[in-house]
Amino acid sequence: MGTFSGIADRDRIEEQAPYAQRAVPETIYRLLTRTRDRFGPRPALSFQLLSDPHSRSCTLTWDEMHQRVTETANLLRELGIGPKDTVAYLLPNCPEAAIVLLAGATAGIVNPINPLLEPEHIAGILRETRAKVLVTLKSFPKADVAQKAALAAELAPNVETILQVDLNAYLGGAKRWLVPLLRPRVKARHKAKVEDFEALASSRRHDALLFDDPPEDRVAAYFHTGGTTGLPKLAQHKVSGMIYNGFLGGSLLFDENDVLMCPLPLFHVFAAYPILMSCVYSGAHMVMPTPAGYRGEGVFDNFWKLIERWRATFLITVPTAIAALMQRPVNADVSSLRVAISGSAPLPIELYNRFKAATGVEIAEGYGLTEVTCLVSCNPVDGLKKVGSVGIPLPYTELRILKKTPDGYQECATDEIGEICVSNPGVFEGSTYTEADQNRELFANGRFLRTGDLGRMDPDGYLWITGRAKDLIIRGGHNIDPATIEEALLSHPAVAFAGAIGQPDSFAGELPCAYVELVAGASVTEQALLDHAREHISERAAVPKYVEILPELPKTAVGKIFKPALRKLAIRRIYDAALADCGTHVVEVVDDKKRGLVARIARGPGCDEAAVTERLGNFTRPWEWE
Repeated sequence: MGTFSGIADRDRIEEQAPYAQRAVPETIYRLLTRTRDRFGPRPALSFQLLSDPHSRSCTLTWDEMHQRVTETANLLRELGIGPKDTVAYLLPNCPEAAIVLLAGATAGIVNPINPLLEPEHIAGILRETRAKVLVTLKSFPKADVAQKAALAAELAPNVETILQVDLNAYLGGAKRWLVPLLRPRVKARHKAKVEDFEALASSRRHDALLFDDPPEDRVAAYFHTGGTTGLPKLAQHKVSGMIYNGFLGGSLLFDENDVLMCPLPLFHVFAAYPILMSCVYSGAHMVMPTPAGYRGEGVFDNFWKLIERWRATFLITVPTAIAALMQRPVNADVSSLRVAISGSAPLPIELYNRFKAATGVEIAEGYGLTEVTCLVSCNPVDGLKKVGSVGIPLPYTELRILKKTPDGYQECATDEIGEICVSNPGVFEGSTYTEADQNRELFANGRFLRTGDLGRMDPDGYLWITGRAKDLIIRGGHNIDPATIEEALLSHPAVAFAGAIGQPDSFAGELPCAYVELVAGASVTEQALLDHAREHISERAAVPKYVEILPELPKTAVGKIFKPALRKLAIRRIYDAALADCGTHVVEVVDDKKRGLVARIARGPGCDEAAVTERLGNFTRPWEWE
């Protein structure tokens, strides 16, 4: 197992040699080959379609993983994927997602896409990346991925070939015979050629690449941002950054004896790089429970038994998943579990304490983002952990807390809050995003990527995230950190999740409001939560003017509260109230690439258009007629 114990480990690695001069493979395929040569018969990847801890599973050894990646890379090159061509995959978690990620980055540029996106968004990504090949699911009961892929391909004529993965191969018994009878029919109006992935790939050579794999540091992946800011952007990842993230996990945390339970999706950088690439680097064993991971039917209820089944040593998780797990008893032997690694959002201290008390396992909180190919910092697994912080910068990572002044960017003092800015081998300087306009003013002092996150560095060099620059609630020029409101509401025993945003206000511009999701079985009134917030928020301006309980808060695939959806709810509520006697209402709130969230207003008989213009003219948030 790894022994990451803090600054000493980081310094020791950096003293050995600059990262660029280290004796590491120059390509992803060579890295995979080295691991195959060292650990061929050992397990590389395991998957189970159903969440029952006794259900059928599939395990690939490193020998088999290497063969599957080799034959798939050869197939992709045959289908026209060269070093500057894109193969996209629209897949839930399954062995094929990992295989295509590695093979796609070997043959050309791989583009993972979130299957939870709407077809129009998927098509926009396919057009932006000019994907020639799309790997997706064959129609399957209770899944709409094949339908979305067909609709997206209609809107993305650049897609020439669709390769379909059949999840039925992972079922056994009667269920396997029933699936062909229950498959939904998919109407395909696109012109792409549809082929069976397994049939084509397995007929290709699997013991050697049929094309050159030169050691060049090129763009090998496009990942869309899956965060909380609305429309996806496409970040470009180079081979060096992908291997760097694998090197960090393989050098500091894992070895071939570790088993990583990863219920996070492989279209997100957290699972793709710190987990999958770290396993490729170290020979560790990656386990994927169900295609939907944490979202899979029965996964939370069976989770501790899944840990016991696979004898997992590391749990990869996020705060929202920890909160859900803490609503269930630890009903299995989890003694194999050494540590949980949490990312995607700050971890509340109370949640950390509950998890440790229930499992006896420490949580090491880390920080990363799509734009830097993922990893930035982590709390030491075997060293000093500061709960609530995201640890110390990882080897070869330079981190600056900067503030903008009339003379440029200036470094903040210790414990002073500013914007977190990063330089490391995962940063693609100057060309982070595929769209040139999105790279403007993205870097500070030439090479430090501006993350948009606010934070501070304490005297011991630990990073504390204090908020998101774009998430700040600006009330009449007064900046309010939404975390202040969220932490106060989360201290109420009935609250499982909380998301605070700024709702439009005709006078102050924005006023703080909050949406909450309750602990299962809990009961509390919205007025009681408002009173609780008022008692626990010392900053008077930050006390929310409105609290609403939702059955479930909208979340991203990796468990972040999806605040654009909450902002849409607030805009609709406030604007509808303002238009109550104008004979109209908000039809929808849409994402506009240049203006952000825009309210669309119904225009019809009885609508007082002059009154609408006057009422909504008092708000800063844009609107338009339907």
